[in-house]
Amino acid sequence: MDLYAVLGVPRSASTVDIERAYRRMARRYHPGVNPGDRVAAEMYGQIQQAYQVLADPGSRREYDRGATRPAVAAASVSFEGFDFSSLAEGSVAATFSELFAGVFRDAATQATIPSGGVPVEATLALSFEDAVRGGQFPLSVVRQGRCSSCRGDGRVSCPPVACPACEGHGSTRWARGHMVFTRSCEACRGEGQLTAGSCPACAGSGLRTQSEVVTISVPPGLEDGARIAVPGRGHAAPGGGPVGDLYVAVQVSEHPYFRRDGRDLHLTLPVAVHEAALGGRVSVPTLDKPVRLRIPPGSPSGRRFKIRGRGVPSVHGEHAPAGDLMVEVQIVLPPVEDERSRELLREFGERNTQDVRRHLFGEPASERAGGTAGAKPPGVY
Repeated sequence: MDLYAVLGVPRSASTVDIERAYRRMARRYHPGVNPGDRVAAEMYGQIQQAYQVLADPGSRREYDRGATRPAVAAASVSFEGFDFSSLAEGSVAATFSELFAGVFRDAATQATIPSGGVPVEATLALSFEDAVRGGQFPLSVVRQGRCSSCRGDGRVSCPPVACPACEGHGSTRWARGHMVFTRSCEACRGEGQLTAGSCPACAGSGLRTQSEVVTISVPPGLEDGARIAVPGRGHAAPGGGPVGDLYVAVQVSEHPYFRRDGRDLHLTLPVAVHEAALGGRVSVPTLDKPVRLRIPPGSPSGRRFKIRGRGVPSVHGEHAPAGDLMVEVQIVLPPVEDERSRELLREFGERNTQDVRRHLFGEPASERAGGTAGAKPPGVY
């Protein structure tokens, strides 16, 4: 498998080019984007492996030279034969479970070792306007990253010395009953000598806690509670395994006067009495810049108007239309503080005697008033 071909970059690609290609490919084949797709999941694993090798200058040089990074292989157990020179009775006699305990233990250990890093969960708080417009936003993240001293291996080079665990043989030998077994030495990885020791910077774990600022790309029109996956920004796996992903939950604050419904925005627009009665053109705020709206004469409270394309843009960009701005008129009575205004209102009432509550009773006001002079309306005291 050509790791450069997996990421779709030439062998001369810079570290920045490899990072950019990895992010692009990881977004395309991420399991969260392709649920249940086994081909995408396998491709995603190859992308992680390619990035793990090529993003590190040391491992990339080894890969370019045709070398492979030494892996921590499981210690193999082999049967050497029988030894009848001593008795095998009592506690030294082998049982079936003892013979295979090491093999089963190794298999169970390998099965429980995580193949990738643990994901990191974080929250990004955005204003209403920022969530609608989208953009690039910094987010501080604390995670377990690869140790820079040992490059995540947990071991650093040291002068070669004979392995004390196997006395330089590279393997250990033991008997169960009359059967003799050998096992590759775990301390020196079967080499018979120690050429590396535990990294003092990370105590041999290969991981160190680090804080970094990650730039989060937020598409326009993102809603409250949406989640964004950032590949390769989670916790690093022990032993140089693939790095986990960062999952960002978006938290959008409420707007003081806009309310969102899908891609549409709703706005209650205060309108003065004379504007509603006589009509006119009024200024309406939007998330971009104010627009002029024509109010027809005699517009009542609750009348709704639609301003097309002034809502929330689609997360799919220019390929989908933006929502609309729904404006609802609310007639507001200004404070009457001078006598002249009161006279004009009284004159207006005398000239316009229509019963505005007739639809509630279904009869003229004169008939409702007949025979009930001085009586209090029900429920009013």
